[in-house]
This record gives sequence, C-alpha cells and structure tokens, in this order.
Amino acid sequence: MRTDRIVVFCDGAAKGNPGPGGWGVVIATPEGQITELGSAAEHTTNNKMELTAAIQALLALREAGQAVDVHTDSTYVIKGISEWIWAWRRRQWKTAEGTDVLNRDLWLELDRLSSARGKAGIAWHYVRGHAGIPGNERVDAIADGFARGEPVVLYRGPLSDYGVAIFDRPEDTTVPRRRQTSTGERSSAASAYSYLSLVDGTPMRHGTWAECERRVKGRSGARFKKAMSAADESAILRSWGVNPESL
Repeated sequence: MRTDRIVVFCDGAAKGNPGPGGWGVVIATPEGQITELGSAAEHTTNNKMELTAAIQALLALREAGQAVDVHTDSTYVIKGISEWIWAWRRRQWKTAEGTDVLNRDLWLELDRLSSARGKAGIAWHYVRGHAGIPGNERVDAIADGFARGEPVVLYRGPLSDYGVAIFDRPEDTTVPRRRQTSTGERSSAASAYSYLSLVDGTPMRHGTWAECERRVKGRSGARFKKAMSAADESAILRSWGVNPESL
C-alpha cells in the first residue's frame, strides 16, 4: 500500500562474522521513485553492517521532508535504537556491566541522524527475515551479494519499472522474544522447523537456509520462506496453493 511516508528497507551481512561484509538499502518515495544503495567492507561483523545500512539510509534522506518508515530484520538495531539507547546515554555509553557499548561510533551516528528527524519524523519497524517480504528480500540480496564479492546492480528509477513490490509490508512488526543482552550479543535464537521453496510450481523442504537459497537464487518467480513449526509449514504451503502432503 502506497503511503505519504518514505519507505526504507535496510540489511547487513558478514561472511564469517567477522569477515567480508556488505550492506543494502532500498528507498521508496511517495512520488514513486526508487533508490537502491549498497557497498562492501573487507572485514566486519553482521551488527556493524546492519547499523551501517540504517545510517546510510538516513544520510541519503537528510534533505527529505517527509516522515520515514525504516524496516529492518535486525533485532539488534530495533532494540538498540528504541530501548537500550536511553540507558547507554545516561551511563555515558557504558553497559549495565560497566563495559563499553559495542559499535559506539556507529550508534552515536545513528542516534544523531535519528534524533535530527524528531519523534514524528522516523518510525522503526521490525520485519522477519527470509519470510518472503519483498523489500527485505531485496536488501538481503544486495547485502549478501556485496559480502560475497559478487557484482550487484543497484536500481535507481521509477517504481513502475521496479520489479519489487516494495510497498507490500507486514502489519505485524513485533520483535521476537529472544534472550539478548543490552550489549547486542544474542545468547540463543529460535531455530527454524524448515525452509521452504517453490520453483516453477514445485515445492521443496530444506534443512538449512543455505540449501534453500541455492535453489531459489536467480530463479524468476521463486518463492521461499522459513517455517517455525509443522503447522506453520502447512499454512505457508497452502498460501502458495500447494498441498502440504505433496512434500
């Protein structure tokens, strides 16, 4: 659904974490203009790239007057900018344990850019990764491509010629409940039940995201999604018009 707000998707990736990384951004204006941004880093972490993507998006919109909706699948970014940052400021950028906040330089820049837009000027939205959300899948592909050192063609032009349904966004933006500290280090994460793909009308179940990605990458019209339970898997397949018993 088109809005009178600027829509942004951003993502970061690092192979090896730390290792070679990349970030990707898609900006869609209410006037129907699309700008893709992205770049690579030789040695970095996933969290650094997630933060860099958000920073680069806001830097590109410094002169834009409209309010901005930023979408990211990083709980680190969402929790940090909306919850942890208040305590970090009070403690002079120290954690509750008294250690330095990781990636302080990036957090300071993101805080500055976000604060400059005011409370009404920017809204942060969590989106679930690898869940078939077009904007999120596109920035994931940009970030992953740069991290792998592959050539990435960035689009800039009218929405009418853009092959991504960027305004197709989920209503539920609830951040998943995970045991994660205010340093941004996740102690555990919910594992997937399976990864599903649909290529040329043929469904397939995968045990890992890497297997699923290899099947769908570069395939026009391919669909893919992470299932968190058997019931979730069945619901996804039915939404694709596939009989769950066919797997």
